[in-house]
Amino acid sequence: MGTSHVIIGDGIAGSSAAETVREADPDADITVITDEGEPLYNRILIKEFAKGKMPPGPISIHDEDWYTDRDVDLQLNTHVTRIDTDAHEIHTHRGDTIEYDTLLIATGGTPTQLPVPGSDARGIHHFWTFEDARAIKEHAERAETGAVIGAGLLGIDLAAICGAQDVRAHYLMRGNAWWRYALSEEGAGIIHEALRENDVTPVFGSGVDRFEVDDRGRVTGVVDPNGERFDADFVGVAIGLNYNTEFLQGSGIERTENGSVVTDEHMRTNVADVYAAGDLTYFYDVLIEEMAQNGAWGSAKEQGSIAGANMVHDQRGDGEEATFEWVSSYSITHFDFPFLSFGHPTIGDDSVERKYSDTEWRRVAIKDGRVVGGVLIGDLAPQSKLKRLARDRVDVSDTKELLLEETIDLENFEAPEASS
Repeated sequence: MGTSHVIIGDGIAGSSAAETVREADPDADITVITDEGEPLYNRILIKEFAKGKMPPGPISIHDEDWYTDRDVDLQLNTHVTRIDTDAHEIHTHRGDTIEYDTLLIATGGTPTQLPVPGSDARGIHHFWTFEDARAIKEHAERAETGAVIGAGLLGIDLAAICGAQDVRAHYLMRGNAWWRYALSEEGAGIIHEALRENDVTPVFGSGVDRFEVDDRGRVTGVVDPNGERFDADFVGVAIGLNYNTEFLQGSGIERTENGSVVTDEHMRTNVADVYAAGDLTYFYDVLIEEMAQNGAWGSAKEQGSIAGANMVHDQRGDGEEATFEWVSSYSITHFDFPFLSFGHPTIGDDSVERKYSDTEWRRVAIKDGRVVGGVLIGDLAPQSKLKRLARDRVDVSDTKELLLEETIDLENFEAPEASS
């Protein structure tokens, strides 16, 4: 028998790890366990499906034959209940025990439910899985009024679905701007105007005090903390994730207070032979030299690949270990103009920004003199150079205004070696 690699989670992180392990070790035994009922699909595209812009077929990335062809044991609809890291064993809800040499935790998260009255009413949707997208699409196609809660990247997907499906909606935000930790009011204003053009009205200084529900258990409206009521027979909530790590209790695997799994830059946990990748990781980011979290698709895929490479490396004890060095990006295609964020746009001790037109804006976040993230609206051409500056950890302390030039010239920035 070959080395046994077990992967819990068949999102892009888990699937990427399985592919990397198989390429590195043709004789390995690979098991992928997921509680979902279908193999890997594109979570980025399910929002387009919910908007009514595409059929479900192209969303699938892997069918079951993909796993069979690579001799990967895919176990769908399977819940892991407990891990015994001393015995190197996994226990499932069916009573099965699966042994492992290496283990990857890539179970992602589950959307957080608002802790207010009526939050379990019919017609209140959370957006994460393809199953969620199907229910949202079906409901939005017949809904007339809506409300969206959650002023972040998932919340705006729900707002865009309302706009595309002709649901007259209010977007309730606690602060004074959408994604206020990454955008100033000036930059967010471009997004606000685009929402209004799609019949989605931003409401600031708001939120949810309670949901109103009819005698059939269906949501009919939202009342905010100011006492204002909004009609809504469709509600979308996106206020964060609860990480699916309850089954790790008693395993000795270090987690944060919110359930994230702590790893180093090689995706190793504090327990031997156990790794983690994807949304649930609280990892050491070598580019910003501190612990961080990032749920972007590309980041999860790269983390899975890094974890898979090290799962094989650590068992064999040969070759070089792999290190996660990645500047992630996340794009939005809901409006007439493009939108992209990269790196960690919500952190830093400094920033520069500029508005170029009614649909063009740029902000670059800086920490300790280095680019750590940013947001581009309208013109995405500078992204590759900004990401390179972040990846190379170039000191921009004295040249930060040049980050706002319409065309960035990298020769104006000195590499770390040249400045020392």
